[in-house]
Amino acid sequence: MTIVYFVRHAEPDYNNHDDRKRELTAKGMKDRELVSRYLSDKNVDVILSSPYKRSVDTVGHFADIKHYPVEIIEDFRERKTDSVWIEDFTAFSKKQWSDFSYKRSDGESLSEVQARNINALRTVLEKYKDKTVVVGSHGTALSTIINYFDSSFGYDEFTEIKSLMPWIVKFVFCGGELQSIEAINVFEK
Repeated sequence: MTIVYFVRHAEPDYNNHDDRKRELTAKGMKDRELVSRYLSDKNVDVILSSPYKRSVDTVGHFADIKHYPVEIIEDFRERKTDSVWIEDFTAFSKKQWSDFSYKRSDGESLSEVQARNINALRTVLEKYKDKTVVVGSHGTALSTIINYFDSSFGYDEFTEIKSLMPWIVKFVFCGGELQSIEAINVFEK
């Protein structure tokens, strides 16, 4: 049995428009402790993360407590929306969820994000078979992973989790086959 805990990052500072370097807010820095508390008894073997600062910092608190390194996996990064800031992000998201191939001129489609993240997950499942793994992730990237295994997870479900930061989704695999998905709201634990 391989268990993968995908951890959506805590609250980021949206005043920083640099996706890779966007840091957590003071609230986000505090809320990442909820992730560490939840994971504390889960016998975690390895901690991975998207390269984006907000994800690394969210799982980094737990890594520091356990004295584990955080291994960066580039393909777990969030989608690239475009090279410019998108003002009406709700309309953009809605369009992407209704057409998985839609993308802006310098961005990625949800199908591209999904394929990249699923390929990274498959590599993790091979490399860390029968281990317990934590992966620092993002709202859209994680949502496309859920959608891959459960096509009923779409735009409405994405909007329901939009404000859940941090948020954890536990995936259990046996021999590479998904056995279960469980969403964990760390604010209710």
